[in-house]
Amino acid sequence: MNRKLAVVALIALVMFCPRTWAELVVEVTHGQDDAIPIAIVPFNSPEQAAESFDVAQLVSDDLTRSGRFKTMARKDMIDQPHVGANIGFDDWRRLNNDYIVVGQVQVQGADRFNIVFELFNVLNRQRLLGYQISANKAGLRLASHQVADMVFQKILGVRGAFATRIAYISVLGHLPDKTYQLIVADADGMNPRVVMDSKEPLMSPAWSPDGQSLAYVSFEERLPTLYVQILKTGERRRVSARAGVNQAPAWSQDGKKLALTLSTRDGNLDIYTLDLATQVLTRITDDPGIDTEPQWSNDGQSLYFTSDRAGGPQIYRIGIHPGDKPRRLTFQGAYNARPRLSPDESQLAFVTQEDGAYHIATMDLRGRGDVQVLTRGRFDVSPSYAPNGAVILYASRDRGRGVLALVSADGRVQERLVSSEGEVQEPAWSPF
Repeated sequence: MNRKLAVVALIALVMFCPRTWAELVVEVTHGQDDAIPIAIVPFNSPEQAAESFDVAQLVSDDLTRSGRFKTMARKDMIDQPHVGANIGFDDWRRLNNDYIVVGQVQVQGADRFNIVFELFNVLNRQRLLGYQISANKAGLRLASHQVADMVFQKILGVRGAFATRIAYISVLGHLPDKTYQLIVADADGMNPRVVMDSKEPLMSPAWSPDGQSLAYVSFEERLPTLYVQILKTGERRRVSARAGVNQAPAWSQDGKKLALTLSTRDGNLDIYTLDLATQVLTRITDDPGIDTEPQWSNDGQSLYFTSDRAGGPQIYRIGIHPGDKPRRLTFQGAYNARPRLSPDESQLAFVTQEDGAYHIATMDLRGRGDVQVLTRGRFDVSPSYAPNGAVILYASRDRGRGVLALVSADGRVQERLVSSEGEVQEPAWSPF
C-alpha cells in the first residue's frame, strides 16, 4: 500500500475506538438566553390512552431540547385545561408564559388514538393552531414529535425536525473482539435500530434524498467497499468495490447518482460521480493532491470537496462538466475540511483547526463569505445539517469518549447526545 492510500486508510480507521451501543440521552449544555416561555399542559387521556404514551411530555421535551423554548414545569401549573375554552389566560400570563398548548388523547377503537391539540398566544388570547393527528399505539411517539414540529414552526416560522431520524456508527467490545454497527434512531436519540453490523469497520453513512436508503462504506471484505441499503427491507447492494479506496459517498438531489472518492493505481485520490442505474463513472477531479469528501450542490451541477492540492486541506467547488475548474473557497487557517451544505445552500458547515483543536465552523455563501466558528471542543468533526437548516449535528469527545453533539446554525444553542455505554461517531441527519 503506497503512502497516500495508507494515510487515507489510517484517517478512516482512527475514528473508530472501542464503543458500546445504547440509546442516546440529550443534554442541553447551552440554551438561548431569550428562550420563549411556553406551557405544555398534560393532555387529558382516557386510561387506555394514558397508559400508552405521555404525548404532552414528549412535546415539552422536544421544545426544551431545541434550546429555543423554556417549558413550564408541571409542578408549577395551577390548572390543567384541555381545551381552549377553559384556559384562564390572565393566570397563565401572570406565570410568565407567552404560549400555551392544551390537548386530549382520544381512543377511537382497538389500537387507534386521536391526538387533538391547540396552541394559543397567552398575551393576546389568539388561537394560533388547532390540529388532530391519528395514530396507533406504536405511532404515538412519532405523532408527538409531529405535534412539536407544528408548534415549533408556528411560533418560530421554521419547520421543525423532531420527527426526523439520525444515523451514526457505534462499536461494541474491545480489541481484538469488536463489532461495528450502523444505527438509525429518532432525532432525539431514542428508538435505535441496528441497520448493519460487522466485525470490520463501517463508516460514512449518507441518507438518500427520499430517506429510504443509506449509502455507507464497509471493510467487511478487508478493503473499503461502498454499499447502498434499503432501510425498510434490509436489502443491500454493493455499488463500488474498485481496487483501492472507495469512500465518502454523497447522494445527488435526484437520488440517481453518488459522488464518491476513488483511488487510481498509484493510490492518488480523486472525486468521481457514479450513475447507480448504469454504473457509469465520471471523473470530476484530476490532481496529484488528495481530493475527497464530496458534497453536491442543490442543483446537481457542482460539487464541494476537500483537497490538499494547495499544501493542506481546504474546501473547493467544481462544476461537474468536462473542463470545469475548481475554485477554492476557504482561506482562513491551514486546515478546513468535510464540507456540508445547509438545505437552502446559504451556509457551508465544515471542520476547521485552531491551535491544534478541531471545531465546527460555517461560511456564509450568499454574502462576503464570512466564517463563524460555532464550537470550542478539542475534537469536533463530521458536521451534518438538520433538514430545516436550524441545527448542525456533529461528532465530539466528552471526558475522553466519543459523543454526538448539536449546535444551532447561529451558535447560540448547544447540546450533547451521550450514550450511557461506550462511544458513537459519524452522524448523518435524515431528510424530512
